[in-house]
Amino acid sequence: MTTENSPGTKSDGAGGAAVRKSSWRYIGPGMVVAATGVGAGDLVSTLLAGSKFGYTLLWAAVIGCIVKIALAEAVGRWHLATGRTLFDGWRSLGAWTTVYFAVYVVVWGFVYGATAMTTSGLPLHALFPDGPGLKFWAILSGLAGLAVVWFNRYAVVEKIMMLFVGVMFVVVVYLAIRVSPDVPALFSGLVPTLPDGSVFYTLGLIGGVGGTITMAAYGYWVNAKGWTDSGWMKMMRLDNRVAYVTTGIFVVAMLIVGAELLHAANIALTDGSEGLVDLGDVLEERFGSTTAVLFLVGFFSASFSSLVGVWHGVSLLFADFVERVRAARAPNGERPEDSAKQVSRGEREKSTPFRAYMLWLTVPPMALLWLEQPFGLVIAYGVLGAFFLPFLAGTLLWLLNTDRTPHAWRNGLLSNVMLVVGGLLFFVLLVEKIRSLL
Repeated sequence: MTTENSPGTKSDGAGGAAVRKSSWRYIGPGMVVAATGVGAGDLVSTLLAGSKFGYTLLWAAVIGCIVKIALAEAVGRWHLATGRTLFDGWRSLGAWTTVYFAVYVVVWGFVYGATAMTTSGLPLHALFPDGPGLKFWAILSGLAGLAVVWFNRYAVVEKIMMLFVGVMFVVVVYLAIRVSPDVPALFSGLVPTLPDGSVFYTLGLIGGVGGTITMAAYGYWVNAKGWTDSGWMKMMRLDNRVAYVTTGIFVVAMLIVGAELLHAANIALTDGSEGLVDLGDVLEERFGSTTAVLFLVGFFSASFSSLVGVWHGVSLLFADFVERVRAARAPNGERPEDSAKQVSRGEREKSTPFRAYMLWLTVPPMALLWLEQPFGLVIAYGVLGAFFLPFLAGTLLWLLNTDRTPHAWRNGLLSNVMLVVGGLLFFVLLVEKIRSLL
């Protein structure tokens, strides 16, 4: 990684920043946000879609990937074009964004912490069934994620995440090849169709490819990488596209596994992350214990990478939130200057609010490992979580089409269309989520 001008750089024509040459060796933040977004829940929803409808909903996974590329690009463009953080942009839209985020980040973080620890502990418990129980592995996973983020800065976290991305990608693609996909049927799934009873699964595939709140963290990771001005725009776009194409391949591979291994044999999985343990049993019966172990290792990689990514990325968001609230209360409404440079120096990663939120994600949620999640808390978590992507798409449309963004970097027609389409799709998913909860 470097923040120096590359030889032969030129002005971007929109503020004088030197354009850095895009290079594959700089890729990183996109992989981090994509790996964080693809967790056990996405594995299960993709598998279930494949097991129930074969390849029919492949087109939905492709659309989901394209929409997420547009969302992440918009987040990164805001950070690089303005030199301001996303939460700083939200605050400029009114106090309502602060109220929403404050409620969201507290409730969501409490329930997600328990969920992430449990899903990371499940494959470990399946790998070592005679060892300590699931609660032990869940707590160990949470503490391990806390240690990884607490004692390291972004550069090290990125390397760890890239390792997990590599493991889960290789394992899932290997499984997709092993089950011998029906290639003609696979390509036929690119034609949009909606079989009876498939609407919820279709929306889940579109909304579940690559994250929710962690997409908002992309700009913070871009800044932490050292990309702090519009000269890095080309590199950010390459990074984002490579990451979500990789995610798309990963999702298609999981759909193939569901279609060939489960749909063809009419095998049903348990709802929730426990269904992945069931899949491990199916793989062991058909392909042997080695393949089953490899899958559980990939399952753990997907789950633990999501845990580490949230512990780091959402904590950055929370730390920025606290900075903005404090600044608003300061004399004359002063705010920290050049927040992007603060992130690049790693100051926010070692701040008290950053570490406090990591502890909030880790320690209080451990109580939910013993207690049934309260019904009201589950509903609030589900509704707030489903609302975040419409909120993100809507606020990005607002920020990137007004004078808050330099004219040269405002939305074009394609960006506006993709954000509107994404926002509408996510709103429909929100309505369906509320209906299912209530």
